[in-house]
Amino acid sequence: MAHRSASLPTSMEPMRSSNPSAFAAESGYFDVSTLREPYRIEGKKTMGLELAEQLGWDVPDVIFYPTGGGTGLIGMWKAFDELEKIGFIGSKRPRMVAVQAEGCAPMVRAFEKGEEHAPRWEDAHTIASGIRVPQAVGDFLILRAVRESKGFAIAVSDEKISAALHDVSREDGLLLCPEGAATYAAYKESLADGRVSQNDRVMLFNCATGLKYPLPPITRTLDRHKPIDYAQF
Repeated sequence: MAHRSASLPTSMEPMRSSNPSAFAAESGYFDVSTLREPYRIEGKKTMGLELAEQLGWDVPDVIFYPTGGGTGLIGMWKAFDELEKIGFIGSKRPRMVAVQAEGCAPMVRAFEKGEEHAPRWEDAHTIASGIRVPQAVGDFLILRAVRESKGFAIAVSDEKISAALHDVSREDGLLLCPEGAATYAAYKESLADGRVSQNDRVMLFNCATGLKYPLPPITRTLDRHKPIDYAQF
């Protein structure tokens, strides 16, 4: 947008801290932040629609979703309901799992306390900036979907997120973003404590590429003019 000469002010505050609604009211601009515009949920439904289609009009047993503003989780839950109404799937639903970081886990706290809304999380911090949302507009919709599906909310540490990112990269060749890595860390923890089992068909959502984040420095080099010792790899 900047290359097209757009005026592009930025904010270093966590999402929902910069108060775009107040700025829109004062400036006359239209607020397109999470759940403030009418169509984002409809777009996010695509994840649920394509997931069901690719599984032969079925749904997995469990979905782990990195949850900040929660539009993806809410959108999928809406998609499954609408698919049943038009006869594409039955009444089976996946358990929806809201994954957050320990440094910003308002949904987890509200879920564990049995609350309908998630009060603001102060001093929010995590390496996974996409889920660093101190207070979500659609908190009650997220919590409703999690509870209706008999799912749960879980928080994982930044250390576990980093470890999961490196594990998946090394073992599976996938460069996850930290938000996606959080779902893998949460899955491993849930598998260990029995909240999911080896027999469950589980879907983990990765919402971005790891290229959006700094990569480890590259220090090893090869001299193409010399013989290569492939054993070193």
